[in-house]
Amino acid sequence: MVLLALDTSLEACSVAVLAADRVTVRSEPLARGHAERIMPMIGAVMAEAGVGYPDLGRIAVTIGPGSFTGVRVGVSVARGLALVLGVPAVGVATLAALAADPATGEGVRVAAIDAKRGEVYVAVHEGTREIAPPAALALAEAARAVPEGVPIVGSGAAGLDAAMAEIGRRAGPLLPLAAPAIKAVARLGAAAVPPFASPAPLYLRAPDAKPQAGSGLLGERPPA
Repeated sequence: MVLLALDTSLEACSVAVLAADRVTVRSEPLARGHAERIMPMIGAVMAEAGVGYPDLGRIAVTIGPGSFTGVRVGVSVARGLALVLGVPAVGVATLAALAADPATGEGVRVAAIDAKRGEVYVAVHEGTREIAPPAALALAEAARAVPEGVPIVGSGAAGLDAAMAEIGRRAGPLLPLAAPAIKAVARLGAAAVPPFASPAPLYLRAPDAKPQAGSGLLGERPPA
């Protein structure tokens, strides 16, 4: 199976093609402008991998939590390509992809994304198994809830570590990644077992900003 993986959920725009045991990757640090970069990157990575759209058998995309607009860009592209090509698309939670980064090693890991406003998006995984589902928590609450002594990966690592230290709890190694590794997204997408629901954004709180009326993202229409 040839799989196309996409991530526009956080501070990067990333694409990978997984074909057999080979993964072809392109990733750029990017806070904004994912919509303009994603399609050219898909074309470049597919050309490098030597595959065309008819070769694709599955599409994987990060669904959040993350940037409101970024998540919608990735999900819209994945759903559109899946519809046109007649292939399944699978959503991968951004926190799960962070926890699955090869740099985190084995065992239990806390994935944490800085949600601003003194909050963190957090989940706990052991390998691909979800121990605690994604949640939006105040830092003080998260500091009491997560296990001690395990790696914390993601942009919320430093803040969660500090909050734990304030109450006398000890965090493990910190890996303050700004975005998940696209290889991890590809591997999780390939391991997912069908049938799949169509990918949909995973939001853990109301957005700070909303798309303009008539943007057309995810099938939205301006009022009649």
